[in-house]
Amino acid sequence: MAEVIEVTDGNFEEQVLKSSLPVLVDFWAVWCGPCRMMGPVVEQMASEYDGKVKVGKLNVDDNPDTAARYGVRGIPTLILFSNGKVKAQTVGAQPREALKGFIDGNL
Repeated sequence: MAEVIEVTDGNFEEQVLKSSLPVLVDFWAVWCGPCRMMGPVVEQMASEYDGKVKVGKLNVDDNPDTAARYGVRGIPTLILFSNGKVKAQTVGAQPREALKGFIDGNL
């Protein structure tokens, strides 16, 4: 079972930008209800795409620099990075199938 990695301002470059795999980053916060709803869905994606896509979560309250750098204004925001660049972005809570479609459509 693949693990969701904790992404921070400090490890973002190493974990995301330098990753050999595409990386889905969930920008979230503890107080955000829709973010908490997305938690289990994001964890499912980590398992389903194990070996194909790395999945991480970045708490925007604890890591404001990275959130600001990528223009995250609303959460949850999910950004798919590939080869160190933003490949696609979606905002708001989504059902599992919608998130799966987002990932599949941008790989």
